[in-house]
Amino acid sequence: MLKVAFHQIYKHPLPKGHRFPMVKYELLPEQLLHEGTCIDDNFFEPIKPNDKHILTVHDPEYYYDLVNITLDQRAARKIGFPLSEVLVEREVIIADGTIKASEFALKNGIAMNIAGGTHHAYTNRGEAFCLLNDQAIGARYLQHKSLVNKVLIVDLDVHQGNGTAEIFQNDSSVFTFSMHGKSNYPFKKEQSDLDIALENSTDDITYLNILKETLPKLINTHQPDFIYYLSGVDVIASDKLGKLSMTTEGCKERDRFVLEQCKTNNIPVMCSMGGGYSPDIKTIVNAHANTFRLAQEIFF
Repeated sequence: MLKVAFHQIYKHPLPKGHRFPMVKYELLPEQLLHEGTCIDDNFFEPIKPNDKHILTVHDPEYYYDLVNITLDQRAARKIGFPLSEVLVEREVIIADGTIKASEFALKNGIAMNIAGGTHHAYTNRGEAFCLLNDQAIGARYLQHKSLVNKVLIVDLDVHQGNGTAEIFQNDSSVFTFSMHGKSNYPFKKEQSDLDIALENSTDDITYLNILKETLPKLINTHQPDFIYYLSGVDVIASDKLGKLSMTTEGCKERDRFVLEQCKTNNIPVMCSMGGGYSPDIKTIVNAHANTFRLAQEIFF
């Protein structure tokens, strides 16, 4: 059975004018239930994890400054909004959703987190509305439990996974692959193990050809035990923060190819949703829902 992390705190409202469309976290599970892609039993509720799992990735000083809301103002400004206990709790619970979804993926082949994909969080700082790096925490959890050895992170959000690249920059056990908009945030990129920077207005055919040329080679060369997939839908042409020209159908075919590669190669995959900022919320919800529809189709 497909297992999906979802907690009511995911819907916690952020300050007015925040560009992050929190409403999608309410509408997406409702849509999946309404159309029958998921039933209630598909969802599980994460909780606050043991701090030790977060501290395998993040510096203690930074983490406890977050928890105690004592982060200095300059560092808080980089995150992008005022810190609060509820906000930090939300990020901590999202991390647990990814930890538990990783374990479910080992059992069932795939698992999802309605939220997550907080790839701009570094070891010792947050950026761009990301406080804790959920997929990095999940990868370290599996490795420290001796459940996997080699991890491949496939980050197909329109923005480079700069925090993820920094966290694993000297670690050959986690291969970081980021395929993103060349002129999108972050404007100063970090160095992933493999970065593919796409020109503005990259279309479906160009994008998919590059992905289909690249991903099978990575899997064959590095032989990962586990894949984390960041399936941001901000690659769609209508996205306010993206500069690519993909269609919703092209985005769906991207997800299909990634998930089929995981299934064909018998590699468990955990998916975090990542970004999506199109003006029409229906576009965002439908594009994210496609990832869940394909998960059910391909794995179950």
